[in-house]
Amino acid sequence: MDDLQRIKILNNAKDFFRNEIVNSHLEGATKRASSLKSYKINPFLLAYLANFLEGTSTPESFAKALIYPRLLSTSITTTFGNKAQKMISELFEGMMGSVVQGIDIEFIDAHDGRKKYCQLKSGPNTINKDDVKTIIDHFQAVQNLARTNNLDLRVDDMMVGVLYGEKSELSSHYKKIDNHFPVVIGKEFWSRLTGKENFYFEISNVIGEVALEIDGTQKLQEIIALLSKEIEEVFPPNTFSS
Repeated sequence: MDDLQRIKILNNAKDFFRNEIVNSHLEGATKRASSLKSYKINPFLLAYLANFLEGTSTPESFAKALIYPRLLSTSITTTFGNKAQKMISELFEGMMGSVVQGIDIEFIDAHDGRKKYCQLKSGPNTINKDDVKTIIDHFQAVQNLARTNNLDLRVDDMMVGVLYGEKSELSSHYKKIDNHFPVVIGKEFWSRLTGKENFYFEISNVIGEVALEIDGTQKLQEIIALLSKEIEEVFPPNTFSS
């Protein structure tokens, strides 16, 4: 990959994050967060969390205790995870998804020059116990298909590619997969994909530049006000402190 290609991919990353992640978060996620019915409320904990956060039990403190975890963690993390494959295809224009079941992308590994069959995951804690068998079964099916068609396919030619994180952060579920097929994460994954050792940090930095464009303060205050009003109407008056 030459410098022109590198710059193009980094610019694509900025566009993707701005258009796909930020817009989805600002429009879809915030709209849903303003509605009380979108939450699964634990009545044993909500008042405690409201007081822990604000030192008081008011409709506004209740609203903040619900909204902050949703908008600052859960919703945007889910959005990013769901768009992992689309992110790679848009960054690397022309890289299509794989037609092989259970494989997200196929690419030539910059480290060894071999074709890789890769399932994409967003972060080091984004699979559960049941995913382990599913992923291993998919890779073994690829192996069987390769044998049937006399293809030169090695175990290391199938991998799970994790977009961010460190090897030491991988969950026990990923480690079980890594005992059979390689799990490549963060810096190493992006290096294999691009041939640039520090591309992982470069792409993190340009996405950080997009973050500097965003000020969601007013939007956040608007949805807190909307949810506070609904909470005040729905919850019994004695729920709140005087």
